[in-house]
Amino acid sequence: MAMNERSTALTDLARRGFTRLADADALFAELEECLGIDRAMLVAHAEAAADPNGALDAFARIARRDTAPVRALFQRPGSARAAWALLGASTGFGEFFLRHPAELEHLPAGPGTLPTADELRASLLHSVGADDGFAAQGDDAAWVSLRVRYRRMLARIAVFDLLSPDPEEVLAAVAAALADAAGAALEASLCVARTRVSGPTGPGLFTREHVAATQLAIIGMGKAGARELNYVSDVDVIFVGGGDEGLLAEFGENRALDIATRLAVLTMRGISSVEIEPPLWEVDANLRPEGTQGALVRTLDSHLAYYDRWAKSWEFQALLKARPLAGDPDLGARYVAAVQPKIWTSAARENFVDSVQRMRERVTEHIPAEDVPYQLKLGPGGIRDIEFTVQLLQLVHGLADEAIRQRGTLDALEALVAEGYIARADAAVFARDYRVLRVLEHRLQLRGLSRTHLMPRTPEGLRELARASHLADTGEGVWKLWESVKREVREIHVRLFYKPLLSAVAALPAEEQTLSMAQAHDRLAAIGFQDPAGALRHIGALTSGLSRKASIQRHLMPVMLRWFADGVDPDYGLLAFRRISERLGDTPWFLRMLRDSSGAAERLTRVLSGSRYVGELMEWIPESVAWLDSGEQLRPRAGVVLEEEARAIQSRHATIEDAMRAVRALRRRELLRLAMASMLEDLTIEQIAHALTTVTEVTIQATLRAVRREVVPPEDADLDFSVIAMGRFGGAELGFGSDADVLYVYRANGVDPQRAHELALKLVAGLRAHSEDNRVPLDLDADLRPEGRNGPLVRSLEAYEEYYRRWSVSWEAQALLRARGVAGSVKLIEAFTKVADQVRYPQSADPQAVREIKRIKARVENERLPQGADRSRHLKLGPGSLSDVEWLVQLLQFEHAHAVPGLRTTSTMAALQAAVEAGLVTDAAAERLAEAWRLSSRLRSANTLLSGQTSDILPTDRRRLDGIGRLLEYPPRSATRVEEDYLGTARRARRVFEALFYG
Repeated sequence: MAMNERSTALTDLARRGFTRLADADALFAELEECLGIDRAMLVAHAEAAADPNGALDAFARIARRDTAPVRALFQRPGSARAAWALLGASTGFGEFFLRHPAELEHLPAGPGTLPTADELRASLLHSVGADDGFAAQGDDAAWVSLRVRYRRMLARIAVFDLLSPDPEEVLAAVAAALADAAGAALEASLCVARTRVSGPTGPGLFTREHVAATQLAIIGMGKAGARELNYVSDVDVIFVGGGDEGLLAEFGENRALDIATRLAVLTMRGISSVEIEPPLWEVDANLRPEGTQGALVRTLDSHLAYYDRWAKSWEFQALLKARPLAGDPDLGARYVAAVQPKIWTSAARENFVDSVQRMRERVTEHIPAEDVPYQLKLGPGGIRDIEFTVQLLQLVHGLADEAIRQRGTLDALEALVAEGYIARADAAVFARDYRVLRVLEHRLQLRGLSRTHLMPRTPEGLRELARASHLADTGEGVWKLWESVKREVREIHVRLFYKPLLSAVAALPAEEQTLSMAQAHDRLAAIGFQDPAGALRHIGALTSGLSRKASIQRHLMPVMLRWFADGVDPDYGLLAFRRISERLGDTPWFLRMLRDSSGAAERLTRVLSGSRYVGELMEWIPESVAWLDSGEQLRPRAGVVLEEEARAIQSRHATIEDAMRAVRALRRRELLRLAMASMLEDLTIEQIAHALTTVTEVTIQATLRAVRREVVPPEDADLDFSVIAMGRFGGAELGFGSDADVLYVYRANGVDPQRAHELALKLVAGLRAHSEDNRVPLDLDADLRPEGRNGPLVRSLEAYEEYYRRWSVSWEAQALLRARGVAGSVKLIEAFTKVADQVRYPQSADPQAVREIKRIKARVENERLPQGADRSRHLKLGPGSLSDVEWLVQLLQFEHAHAVPGLRTTSTMAALQAAVEAGLVTDAAAERLAEAWRLSSRLRSANTLLSGQTSDILPTDRRRLDGIGRLLEYPPRSATRVEEDYLGTARRARRVFEALFYG
């Protein structure tokens, strides 16, 4: 060959995928000479090979042994292409054809078609000369013939697979054909076993009639049972034995089991033992009762007795895919029918879901560390993650829904989507990734016809895998695909496999997993619904119809009803859930989140059945359900973040009405967030109070900005105006439903005094008008201003200064102890604070003023309590309640803050701690006061959350008391304990108060 011709030939080889060009050139020359076929015909279709060099090596080795079959192969172009594809993907088949060159004749001419189950069975039975269940011969040669014929059929399946343009699309059909081939091989091996047991080559213990009368069903488990088998995989089986009436009458059950056991042993040997022709795969019977310690063959009754008494949860999971594979079809069908009810009730076993989850984790833990990144089947993000997720969903929901009782993974995924148990998007990703992983697994096993699940570790191995699978163009590409699939699978697996809803459904009594209207009324009443008829109407509205939404609601409802019933007010919770569901309509994320997230459904039932305040707000803000999917979204938002949002809102709206509508929506949203967080998150009363105060401050600031733009013209822009927080608002101690006590102050700064006063009044009027919210009232209460309700609503800074200097009385100085600027001019706030400090922190407290404070406190206790109210149950004004603690702390501040800087704070608890540090209050006394203050504050907020209405009275109704207790994390039915805890805490605080306040 001329130099140019040789160079062109080598270039052509490289283009077709060859890497060892010189070796390939030499082998082609050898084949040209020994076959007498032109190189062009030999090299045609070489690009079909994943590893053309490997395929060429195989052709050369086979031709050296037997030239004729190889020559005939290349003279059939379609078969040559099939051979290039097969030998280029499988060194294992290269070894097979080296042992049996004549088998090349049976390669299909092109992709061909998959053999049917009947065709596979007929071909493999024919290979052993089977007739009426017995093979023509029972010697080793029959098993060799079976194995050769099996590999012939396997080659046909592999060629179809390798030459398919879309291997993912044909995966299910290929896997089903492989399972059918395994079943046919077992059937043929059983025929040889029958002949061997009863024929002259056997032990001669059993007659042909006795063997024929023996029943042996081979039950396929795992992938074989599900018709989704690999090329080389253990075939998991269970053997069920018995005999016809005549055999049992003559010899009894034990004799039948002896024969069946001998047949089972020989059937396994025919497939798996080391013979002249290598084994096909391992026949694994370890899933039988008691595993390797148990009898290889049992009767049907013995199997059922074991499953009833001793079986573990994983054994029912294994039975999910059970299918008669070979042997006696009637016995096999009876076995599968008998175990079905046990499979679908197994999820009700105690800790079933936990045990399945732990088993999956144990599988992962036993993978050698160096193999984890390469483990396609067992590792994180591998095939097992998909299979375990699908199986767990099936087992948990399958008792109540026969539609999802599918053996195959892909079929089960489709059913789970159709019935609403898994989101379409998640199922689509799972199905696509499952096909990708299985195609990769098939190509890896074809390579050496060996059982492996490890990705290649070399660039050359990855390149061959990419070419064989058609899933990527390069080795690097197939590795990136593997990494991407792993991440997707693991994320979905973790989210679905560990979701609490699975454990909750599994824990339901079987009779509650389906809602029968005939029985539901009594059941609803029994679990705590006060209006079962009303609850039935809501359930009917939520679950009726054929829509996907109704389907998902039907799955959720049994569990959610249990969770609602565990709450304080299940009737209201269910009603609110219905309203929210209707508001959200067909919003796809809502029910998907409840079904798939880690605990969102349970958290939703908890907040709705425990708080009308939350329920009513959620009806207006239904999208807030999404916050339940993440604790982070329930965390109080920082003031600076809310401030930025409020400013952005106002910049987007042209009119004050639109701007304030948006600000009110912001406030409602954040109050709802805090209410939900207070019920679900680990927040202290101080954290909640601070967050509620922040929301109120941001609302007032935004309202003032909007009103000022509307009221104050540019020529009067020098006017300063500020809002001063008072009372619990000033102390950053607001609870749910608290008023916002305020003072209003202005400074003219050159604006005409009369004009300045008029503008200030308009600002106050605008603030009050635009802050009104019928849904969640915000009462800007100015009653703590000088002269109370009789004094001017707003004053100039100079007027305040004059008033406090000349006419201020003790209660007004006391009120200023919690004065804190929250909105408006910062300079004006600083100036007002200086004025207030002179009044509230006098150099020496006037004894007369101190006596007046004490006198007013006694008067408040006697005169301000609502008529008929039980004084001991009033959380604000009662003995040992909020007012006792706050008045005592304020008295200490009034008397000592000038000398003790730590007391100069608007916070009650901070001032109390400063008093302890200054030696004014003992640690024990402060602890009792703080305990009473915190408990009173928590009870007030819980009362509001529970009922949706503000009240300062600890209720006497036991259900309401229990509901308040549940919000404070008391166990159910703790009404008496809540009451006793409060009254006892208040008594102890009152004793401290009286000793320090009046002493």
